[in-house]
Amino acid sequence: MLACNHLQKLYHKKYVVNDLGFSVNTGEVFALLGSNGAGKTTTIKMILGLVPKDGGTVETDRRVRIGYSPETPYFHPFLTGHEVLEFYGGLQGISKKELKQEIPGLLHRAGLAENGTKVKHYSKGMLQRLALAQALLGNPELLILDEPTAGLDALGRLEMMHTIEELKQEGKTIVINSHILNDIERVCDRGIIMKSGRLVRQWKKGERRESLEEIFVKACSGENGDSDESGCAN
Repeated sequence: MLACNHLQKLYHKKYVVNDLGFSVNTGEVFALLGSNGAGKTTTIKMILGLVPKDGGTVETDRRVRIGYSPETPYFHPFLTGHEVLEFYGGLQGISKKELKQEIPGLLHRAGLAENGTKVKHYSKGMLQRLALAQALLGNPELLILDEPTAGLDALGRLEMMHTIEELKQEGKTIVINSHILNDIERVCDRGIIMKSGRLVRQWKKGERRESLEEIFVKACSGENGDSDESGCAN
């Protein structure tokens, strides 16, 4: 579904992503992990074409549709959630008839009510929910979710993880960046851990007796004895 090979991004003569490679299989939930500043969001933006690559390639299945939920979503504050989805659906070329049928279900799935509340009155958690609904417009095959549970309370996190599990059962391919390792361990099949822009560890659910937290700490502290910095993960 997605393959990144030898990705590089240079900012102010410093590599924030350096020789990074990994692949994501169709129908799996894939984790993109690392400490703050590891280069995860930059990697996502290169995949999406939002920032130019300084090296490497990004390959996807032909004509795959991608839905994206950003780490810090921003929507026009004077619009309601329904109007936001109408706006972004229009940008995608989705007809008004299709949007009229699709939007109520997306709002419900994201845990938002159609009560006419303007986005300027949304909490951080509500914005994250709306970002997920926006990412699902047009029924994309590949979802890229950057910190999808940021700002959500404990119940909201559980609901979000449940929704992601449902999307996986529906055949979606999902890439998640999150610092909440318990959530990752619950929903993800595989993933990589990044440090200073490089791949330092691959992770597969159930592969080892160690918890993901233990693996993450070892990888990011440099204690991991079998790190993989080859730039390719299969």
